Amino acid sequence: MSLKDKYQSALDFAKEHGAEMENFHEEDGNIVFNGTVPTPFVRNAIWDKLKSINGLSKDDAAPSEVKANIKVSDDSVYHRHTVVAGETLGKIAKHYFDDASKYVAIFEANKDILKNPDLIVVGQVLSIPNP
Repeated sequence: MSLKDKYQSALDFAKEHGAEMENFHEEDGNIVFNGTVPTPFVRNAIWDKLKSINGLSKDDAAPSEVKANIKVSDDSVYHRHTVVAGETLGKIAKHYFDDASKYVAIFEANKDILKNPDLIVVGQVLSIPNP
């Protein structure tokens, strides 16, 4: 299997999450993976995907065969999240920060549209603050 084939799922994942890829190719025994993503959360998720392909955890270093430069177009927030049915700020905080109690930070970052942390509405776009 070529490196391009091995990492194709990471490329697909990146594109599904709004990445604009500049190049994705094999060069000198490495996979070159360069592009721009909308937010730091998407960049981190792509790195996690690249690592998982090699059986690595998100805390491990990147595979040595991956040469990537993933730029972020908007680093003013960690991510922009559209609320779906059944979500709470706690569930959203757990998803982005692995800590439901960080819902307070999300509430504070969205006080312009939220008046009560228990009242979020499907379709609202919330700014997820940088950790």
